[in-house]
Amino acid sequence: MTAQTRTGAPLAFAEMVREREQHSLAPLAARSYPAQREVDEPGSSLRTPLQRDRDRIVHSKAFRRLMHKTQVFISPAGDHYRTRLTHTLETTGIARTVARALTLNEDLAEAIGLGHDLGHPPFGHIGEGVLDSCLSDRYGMRFRHNHHSLRIVERLERDGRGLNLTQAVRDGILNHTGEHLPATLEGKVVRLVDRIAYINHDIDDALRAGVLAEDDLPAGEISLLGSTAATRIDTLVRDLVERSAAAGDIVQGEEVGTAMSRLRTFMFERVYLGPAVQGEHARIDRMLRALFGHYALALPPATTPEASDAERVADYLAGMTDRYAISAFRDLFVPRGP
Repeated sequence: MTAQTRTGAPLAFAEMVREREQHSLAPLAARSYPAQREVDEPGSSLRTPLQRDRDRIVHSKAFRRLMHKTQVFISPAGDHYRTRLTHTLETTGIARTVARALTLNEDLAEAIGLGHDLGHPPFGHIGEGVLDSCLSDRYGMRFRHNHHSLRIVERLERDGRGLNLTQAVRDGILNHTGEHLPATLEGKVVRLVDRIAYINHDIDDALRAGVLAEDDLPAGEISLLGSTAATRIDTLVRDLVERSAAAGDIVQGEEVGTAMSRLRTFMFERVYLGPAVQGEHARIDRMLRALFGHYALALPPATTPEASDAERVADYLAGMTDRYAISAFRDLFVPRGP
């Protein structure tokens, strides 16, 4: 193979993809080219920039750690409860379905979906709240998992070099939650589908755990959306696709969207902030505050050369899996026999 052929192959591949997307994607869909990265790099003759982003996320250390991070229930007694990884895969699968139905860029939706929760600390939303409180009290710094997800892909992975993802993927990861909407329709899909996935899968887990009974679920919302997680997701996705196709934006119908919002409120009251989960809150709070206090004094290794003390502590604690945090607490604070 000559140097000219090697150089020309990525260009020929890019032109082929550009032409295909011009005819197959919706006018407002994101295109795979040009790739807007912080650091320019040569193209590939086999994968688009968005496909390379997807692969970089899947091969990252932070992605692998998601399998041992809590979604809702702490150390559940069973193998069938969601973890942060299974939630990520479920969200991504639904996002691809919606993107395909709306002729949007599936690769962009997939990459954002796979990367959106990389920054979650151990012990789910309880852990995020405790870490935010500790950082705020000691350093005046806030912790939000979406901001930390972006920090992981930009600064922490690859020994501080980051993954050099495209701007569209970084934007979607950052804005999958929070006050600002993503800049792309594909990012907006992931933002909404994330809620569709976790609300319905968390109901499934809460029923399995005995935290909820079928009769506890709000009758009106269940009647409208469906009696099973699969049925509710199908109803919500169909509504999302139909309304978005008509609007030229990512939207829900008022009736279905309101029902999902009420179901989410119900889950916060009865599950996320309910007695079964909050029963673990005090123990998790004590554990993470003890670890935070220790590492604030005995700083962990710098994650990046310019990392502040607050960032060093946040990076280390947020990177822990549930089981690693428990092990570290035992090693540091639980007395051992002779």
